[in-house]
Amino acid sequence: MVNSTLVVRLYVNPMTGNDTNTGSRLSPFKSLSRALKAIKIRTIIHLESGIYSAASGEVFPLLIPGGATVVGNEANKGAGIVIFGSGEYQSPSFYMQNITLLLVDNASLLGVTVTNPSAKGTGIWIESAAPTLANNTLSNCGREGVFTTGTAKPAILDNIFVQNTASGLFMARYSQGEVLRNLFQRNPLGIAISDFAAPAIASNKLSENGTAIALSRNAQPVLRQNLIAKNTQGGLLVNGNAIPDLGNTKHPGNNIFRDHSEFDLYNATTEKLVSVGNQLNPALVKGLVELIPSNRVAVNTSFSNASTESRSQKLPASPQLDGHWAEPFIQALVSMDLTQGFADGSYQPDKPMTRAQYAALVAIAFNPLPKVPPPDFTDVPKDFWAYRAIKIAASGGFVGGFSDRTFRSDQNVQRLQVIVSLVNGLGLPAADHGVLKVYSDRHWIPDYARIAVATATQHGIVVNYPDPKVLAPSRSATRAEVAAMVYQALVTIGRTPAIKSVYVGLHSRSSQVE
Repeated sequence: MVNSTLVVRLYVNPMTGNDTNTGSRLSPFKSLSRALKAIKIRTIIHLESGIYSAASGEVFPLLIPGGATVVGNEANKGAGIVIFGSGEYQSPSFYMQNITLLLVDNASLLGVTVTNPSAKGTGIWIESAAPTLANNTLSNCGREGVFTTGTAKPAILDNIFVQNTASGLFMARYSQGEVLRNLFQRNPLGIAISDFAAPAIASNKLSENGTAIALSRNAQPVLRQNLIAKNTQGGLLVNGNAIPDLGNTKHPGNNIFRDHSEFDLYNATTEKLVSVGNQLNPALVKGLVELIPSNRVAVNTSFSNASTESRSQKLPASPQLDGHWAEPFIQALVSMDLTQGFADGSYQPDKPMTRAQYAALVAIAFNPLPKVPPPDFTDVPKDFWAYRAIKIAASGGFVGGFSDRTFRSDQNVQRLQVIVSLVNGLGLPAADHGVLKVYSDRHWIPDYARIAVATATQHGIVVNYPDPKVLAPSRSATRAEVAAMVYQALVTIGRTPAIKSVYVGLHSRSSQVE
């Protein structure tokens, strides 16, 4: 059956548009306020560069309804597209507020800069909704960049929170949701979490704030893989009855706290906190805290069972690679304890990698938070060695199945599948497909994958051996190639330093290619 729900696209240009226009690409509106009045069930509003303010016809606060997506400049975190202004909003949970934008239901805001210049003003307010907020910049707001309340469950992904007067992000009442891969910088508080809020805070960078994260009342956030460094007062401050999840023996925290003058972790409550697998300076830990270091935490290999088959899938500690071109990448993954669950007795770098082995690698390398419910693949029994890894990788957006609900674990993974998987799983901002001119076989890239390949190329994830100009998208990926591309993906998200290789980084020489 054909889906009859069409996506309506509207265009806004505050410099050349007119609110009496039709809102098409050639006849854009002048204001976002006018475009919001023309919204249908599913609408994408494209914003051109400029300042969206009362002077250009905006009426604040702006309400982005469910089903609507507002898109600006995602690649540059909203640079040049500024929504500037404020208006009164009667919050059901916090009385009268001064806000710039209200995101409702499943609305999406992508690639804009938001500033509320008013004293005690909030850039984006989220009240009992589950919107997506990605690749934006929240800066110079009179109070905080984003405030979530009620039963809000937002996805706050890859944004920049910089130089807001009170805090970058404040999460209150029963807020949950995900706060992933954001940058919080030069705010008095990077993230403030209060009441009964329990969000997942993972893979963020918090630096040069006053205090990076402050918890109060009964807050119970989960903190994983965050870099919390060089904040002028300290890293994590815990007040009231708050109890952060800082890791356990199965799932260590892997947060890095460093370069603070006053404290890495300050527990001001009367209850003992347990920190498992986090990097902290014990001299800068205050209050009742039990520190369990990483070397006392068992590596999580629970996706492999204890059977002989499972044990045969693990790498030896020091694979003999004999100067193989991918040796630096493979050895780096081994040293990071990431090469588990996908090799059979020896590394065999030139052997094709199966889909199950790939799922096992990305599950342990990225430990992704679930984005979708884990699928029930009909051909992956619960006693299969990679059962749990496949569930983790699939729910985290790294792998998928086929239309017949199979996963096909023993099928070799293609190079194109690896590239698309890493881009989708990490949620990287899209790049222009013009970068594909570096590949001599670019015409063999399917249309659906061209943006993903361009994005991976732009981020230095694509690794081509033996010829850097040949992508070979449909060829089965070798274990060496997958190891190199997974390592490069870890470089992209700031988890590890880059490795120089002639087979990586062709995009940087694209200007030399005809």
